Amino acid sequence: MMKTRKGYPVYPLTAAQKFHLFYQDFCPKKEVLNIGTSLTIGADIDWDVLKQSVYKAIERRDSMRLRFARDKDGNWYQYVVEKEERDIEFVDFSNQSMEEAEAQMRKWTQVPFKREDSPMNRVVMIKTSDGFNGLYLLIDHMTADAQSLIGFLKDVIELYCHTKFENVPYPKEMASYIEQLQKDLEYEAGSKAKERDEKFFQDLIDNSTEPIYNGIRGTGQLEAERERTGNPNARAAINVSDSVDSALDIFHLEEEPTKRLLDFCEKYHVSLVCLLIMGLRTYFQKMNGNDDVSINTAIARRATLKEKRSGGTRIHSFPFRTIISEDKTFLEGIYEIRDLQNTYFRHANYDPVQYFAYRGRKYPYKNGETYEPMSLTYQPLTLQAKSLDDLGGIKYKTKWYPNGATTQAMYLTVMHRPEDNGLDFNFEHQVKAVSREDLEYLYYYLCKIMFKGTENPNLPIGDIIKLI
Repeated sequence: MMKTRKGYPVYPLTAAQKFHLFYQDFCPKKEVLNIGTSLTIGADIDWDVLKQSVYKAIERRDSMRLRFARDKDGNWYQYVVEKEERDIEFVDFSNQSMEEAEAQMRKWTQVPFKREDSPMNRVVMIKTSDGFNGLYLLIDHMTADAQSLIGFLKDVIELYCHTKFENVPYPKEMASYIEQLQKDLEYEAGSKAKERDEKFFQDLIDNSTEPIYNGIRGTGQLEAERERTGNPNARAAINVSDSVDSALDIFHLEEEPTKRLLDFCEKYHVSLVCLLIMGLRTYFQKMNGNDDVSINTAIARRATLKEKRSGGTRIHSFPFRTIISEDKTFLEGIYEIRDLQNTYFRHANYDPVQYFAYRGRKYPYKNGETYEPMSLTYQPLTLQAKSLDDLGGIKYKTKWYPNGATTQAMYLTVMHRPEDNGLDFNFEHQVKAVSREDLEYLYYYLCKIMFKGTENPNLPIGDIIKLI
């Protein structure tokens, strides 16, 4: 007999959701799971049609109607309600400056959701003073990742355009979140696939030496850790501060240099994320003098069309370790990263919490210590969609709002800008752990490494480090 809540079938949490809950538990600021964004277009809006489009998009996407509750042992579970009854708010910012409007949206982003039996997103229709109008969306990370959030906004726009303009087709059907959830739960329940993935990651840990921490400013943190613990051979370090207060610093790479990087990727059949990892690991290699570099990388787990269109949160994050000597060429390094990435993709359904637990039993590092100075996510999906081209070149803008808290020292999300397809490097970082100057330095050298390497792919890494 299936358990129900309020008449709806209930399901356990997935590994991806537990991972979010896992770090929220450690965080005094519960808004750490909030994602806030706005999407506005440079045109007048028919607010009634927009409101109906929002309702329709929520109806089409079951993950937007997700609810959470606890059983009597305090364990969280989830269920999907049939429809959203709440009103879609409207806020007119047209008499306020853009700074004031954005400050208000930042405030909204820093209010945590109730979680128990309550909607896990908030949609506000906004009118702003720069002539752009649209939506602000706040969503809980347990119910969406960046890809499903962008997918939802895109759906709203396509539904709106279909109603308002001729020749704009009705958007394709969404896939079921519950169906993907059931697949994930079948996997978790001891499938052959899970056994294979577990074996892959355990072998990876068992057959390698202990990783080593590389700091953003060099070896100082590791040396301090060695002194503090009295262990001259310590290889892990604490890189977070005693405060989870965070800031979001964004660096913009223009359209033309972005295109050069993308052209390189196309020519050599590698993804941009391989190039980004190569750039970052080479930076840490330069700063710390180690060939051995680990950073956390996020894997979206959306290979099939159904996974792409099912909403929810599907990201798993694993340490990505490469040992690449300075006499190898830039291109050899990139190919090594690509091959390892491809292997990771095949096994990425494995639960990252179990990975960290297994690694923690093998190596003597303590709670709070880490080998990874940062996390990287690359977000290939953009709002540059066919339906938006049919609007006769209407301009639109997206903006992300920080929630003000992070449990990691530094988290880099690289995304394409909607207006010109250039890259935005979004660094969310603990203010007390990583400074704006640290990020400027890292970003400057990251770009130098990527451009020097893509222009001279057969140059040894050691030469690139010397030349920049």
